[in-house]
Amino acid sequence: MASIQGPVIPRRRIAEHLRRLREEAGRTLEDVASELLISTSKLSRLENAQGSPQSRDVRDLIRLYGIEGTELADKLMRWARNAGKQGWWADYSQTLPSGLDSHIAYETEASVARVYTIPVLPVLLQTTPYTRAFYRSSEPWWSDHDIEELIKVRQRRQAALEERDGLQPLKLIAITHESSIRQSIGSPEIMHEQLDHLVERSTAPNIELRVFPFSSPPLFTSTCMYAYFEFHDAMDRDVVNVETHAGFRYIETTEQVSRYRRYYEDLYAHSLPPEETRALIRSVQEQQHYS
Repeated sequence: MASIQGPVIPRRRIAEHLRRLREEAGRTLEDVASELLISTSKLSRLENAQGSPQSRDVRDLIRLYGIEGTELADKLMRWARNAGKQGWWADYSQTLPSGLDSHIAYETEASVARVYTIPVLPVLLQTTPYTRAFYRSSEPWWSDHDIEELIKVRQRRQAALEERDGLQPLKLIAITHESSIRQSIGSPEIMHEQLDHLVERSTAPNIELRVFPFSSPPLFTSTCMYAYFEFHDAMDRDVVNVETHAGFRYIETTEQVSRYRRYYEDLYAHSLPPEETRALIRSVQEQQHYS
């Protein structure tokens, strides 16, 4: 997926409506691009929510499809203006790993984030010492400056659980594999603080934490990390982000997204309820001498 430096929802809305208008008009990409004197690739990017849509191009398409003065035309122009705004994460574009900017863009606008992690704890519930120790041990090529920049990004993302401009705080439903609460990151003191933090934060009304225990059967999606983003407006389709060593893979087709929702519900059903999760975390603290 192309780099995203600003809001993603307006781009997706523009893309969906422009594609529908063209198809209803019985026009091909080549026909429309030729008439507007723009490249076919540029129009294709517009219809696939790639890049930042220009208000001039959207205005020309509104005229071409004969919808000037309509409510949809007003919405398209408003979305184009909003899509051109720069997201806060753009300030860290030189440091962010490839694909993470797109992930943050979706996370920033989602109403609910359903995440599954293995063998590390959910990013939005990590303490700063845990994050710093993780970067230093697992990704030693990062400089101290880069690590501190990435920590600032984590902190900005975590702030969405408390408050957001124009939106309710993000609702987080997090399932993490039991290995993640047993995996030692940094010192025993760091793990003690981190597990304490999990117990405390998981009692917030907009946060639900569950552990997928060793005693549960291996499920189809239990071996990779992914996030399922839901949006408050019914017109905005859910999206799935699968994270691998090779990078991020985004899933947006209705059939595949529905399939991942079922996969997540299976993980949820086989995970420990919140109170049992907190009890297990306390037990691990004692067993591994983190308390």
